[in-house]
Amino acid sequence: MFANQEKRIETFLNNQNRNNEYRLVHNKGSNRLVLVEGQGDSLKVDGTVSFFYAGYVFTGNVSAANLFATNHEETANSSNWIGSAENGDFEAITLNLKEDEIVTGLRNGLEGVMPGEECYIVFSGKYGFGKKRFGIIDPNSAIIYRIWVSSILNE
Repeated sequence: MFANQEKRIETFLNNQNRNNEYRLVHNKGSNRLVLVEGQGDSLKVDGTVSFFYAGYVFTGNVSAANLFATNHEETANSSNWIGSAENGDFEAITLNLKEDEIVTGLRNGLEGVMPGEECYIVFSGKYGFGKKRFGIIDPNSAIIYRIWVSSILNE
């Protein structure tokens, strides 16, 4: 199952990067396709990052039908996602890679991001939510995040 997911991930990344116009980073099972380069220091393994995101169950593409969470207002609006700026639904999330509980694939994918970077982070179910259902996410599902990095702080 994971081998099939990884083949779909590779195909997706190759299709997105047909002209080698984006930078691809592999880190411990995670793949980060950098769509917009950031500037400044890169996030270290014990650093803190603030970002907006859209999380999708990865089935070979990115589709509003597979969206499971977002704090990115434009993505929410275009996907008919219910949320409210007044309730803080569209505020950047801040995580410390060392201290906060983060899915392994996302943690490994975030390592090295820079402020202003926009990227996809995609990984197989081996590095995702595990064998249990997590909300609408089936066990061992491949996951892809679209990330918009606001800031980083390294210790």
